[in-house]
Amino acid sequence: QTAARELYYDSLERLGTPRRELLSDRVEKARESQEDAKEQFASALDEFQALTGFDGGDLERMYRKLDKEYERANDDAEEVRDRIEAVENAAASLFNEWEEELDEYSDPDFRRRSEDQMDDARDRYDGLIAAMRRVERTMDPVLATFRDPVLFLKHNLTAQAIASLEGEVASLQPAVDRLIADMEAAIAEADAFIEVMG
Repeated sequence: QTAARELYYDSLERLGTPRRELLSDRVEKARESQEDAKEQFASALDEFQALTGFDGGDLERMYRKLDKEYERANDDAEEVRDRIEAVENAAASLFNEWEEELDEYSDPDFRRRSEDQMDDARDRYDGLIAAMRRVERTMDPVLATFRDPVLFLKHNLTAQAIASLEGEVASLQPAVDRLIADMEAAIAEADAFIEVMG
């Protein structure tokens, strides 16, 4: 799989898309997917809060809306995971190529300067991927906390069942706030990385 991936990156480079540009593009897409997921998780939380404040009306319609919000959050989370993996693959390829090309320098000063730039880029990348992985780890428990009440309501769609979820929604607020803060930190890291990598 790694050989096939390198062949793919080599082909892109021959077609005019260098690995550095590809990595920046993938970081940008990961940033956008986190922005979308951040909005969706906040929207799902709003829907949960609206449901627990239920004051009569169509329970089935409210449940379907809540279920749809959960499914969108789940889909957005999957997109974030896929984008993070794409960033990791592009970064591994870029840094492997850069490392190999260091041996091609005949001038030691150029080699040293290139190696310093590579080390700086790798340090920035390490901070970026750590922030993205933190988002990934934070999403799963929040999704599980959303999923349980949705499953519960699927088979217990009564005003009493909805009222019993008030405590669950109260515990969701700090979890979603923490996830959004992690996403904002990762988005800021992505912005800084894109600016430096150009």
